[in-house]
Amino acid sequence: MVIRLVCVGIAVLVGWLILTWNLLVRLRQHVRESWSGVETELRRRHDLIPNLVAVVEAAAAHERRVLGAVTAARARAISQRPDPQAAAERDLVAATRALLAIAEANPQLQADRGFADLQAQLAETEDRIQAARRLFNANVREFNTRLQTYPAKLVAAPLGFRPARYCEFEAVIRKVVSVSFAGEPVRESVI
Repeated sequence: MVIRLVCVGIAVLVGWLILTWNLLVRLRQHVRESWSGVETELRRRHDLIPNLVAVVEAAAAHERRVLGAVTAARARAISQRPDPQAAAERDLVAATRALLAIAEANPQLQADRGFADLQAQLAETEDRIQAARRLFNANVREFNTRLQTYPAKLVAAPLGFRPARYCEFEAVIRKVVSVSFAGEPVRESVI
């Protein structure tokens, strides 16, 4: 009788370990998959920025320093992996905002249809990056919570599972809605 209880106890423990392992692996895969979505959208941003730089460069040739900073920040952001990538993306966001500020001060550029299209694509891409980031962070939260709660906490570290880091990128463009006072529309801002 005692042997049966010990065997049942061992079988339950082994079954629990297998279920916990499988759950943690599945959650880790969700984190990896959602990070892939973030990377895809970041690549889209990185691909749009050279076009934006080219349009602004043509219209505002005197702002070479800002254009060079945007190009350098983009190169750093592309070459980084998740941990240092947050800093590189922050640099890229700051440089791109400076580029957009130059463009906003240039009426000729604001009237350019190509620039407006690129700016709209960048705004859409920023929305997609933020959506992918939210999904990634939700998966990280679920994975980390599982790692840090009992009883999975007892076996997670020995099985090689480590907490994932959250993604904290800022948006380059935040679309602001138009407001009108006394029938006169106020121009919307995109920085």
